[in-house]
Amino acid sequence: MSGHSKWATIKHKKGQADARRGKIFTKLIKEISIAARLGGGDPNSNPRLRTAIAAARAENMPAENIKRAIQRGTGELPGTQYEEVIYEGYGPGGVAMILEVTTDNKNRTLSEIRHILAKHGGNLGANGCVAWMFSKKGYVVVEKSKAGEDKMLELVTEAGADDLNDDGDNWEITSTPERFAAVVETLKTAGIEPAVAEVSMIPQSYVKLTGKPADQMLRLMEELEDHDDVQHVFANFDMEQAELQALTQAR
Repeated sequence: MSGHSKWATIKHKKGQADARRGKIFTKLIKEISIAARLGGGDPNSNPRLRTAIAAARAENMPAENIKRAIQRGTGELPGTQYEEVIYEGYGPGGVAMILEVTTDNKNRTLSEIRHILAKHGGNLGANGCVAWMFSKKGYVVVEKSKAGEDKMLELVTEAGADDLNDDGDNWEITSTPERFAAVVETLKTAGIEPAVAEVSMIPQSYVKLTGKPADQMLRLMEELEDHDDVQHVFANFDMEQAELQALTQAR
């Protein structure tokens, strides 16, 4: 999972530097509203809503914003109705990609996504073409400066996580989606702020990129994640950390 960790962590830091918190909030609000519409406004009986709220809290979203998003989903407040769509396809070098989208106009969004992929050496594929390569998991990254291995093992065991991995500068924690909220809450209660906290599609294997395909891939990821309708982008690329940092800093 090293490639995922590197990209997720650098993306998080770059997002803060670019002051893109408002865009992150917009996407989280969409997810909370959809979860509330589909499963009701009580997080205790709606696991998807509980997970969405945990992700919002991990980004320090104000409680009032979360409340309003739930109320829009349940119909207590007026709001746009969104549809969920999942696209699968390929990036430069044959990288497998899954895009989770929420939109109020599927035709418009599909056209825009297809254009972005083609511009950066990718293409859409048929449903199911790459989904088999990924597993849905709670995914949390903690910088090693925040806690040592013994402390992390104690906390993740207490929270019911599946695994703790050493990824150089970071600890990677994976869990079932259902235990994700408990993992984040346990860490925060212990005074440990995750660098990344999300329910993610984790690849089973990775495609190593370097040079031009690596640069194309990062540009593709950045443009897709900047699109208002794209909630999440998951991809099975990996590259050396030095190259990844050099390419992202050159933007």
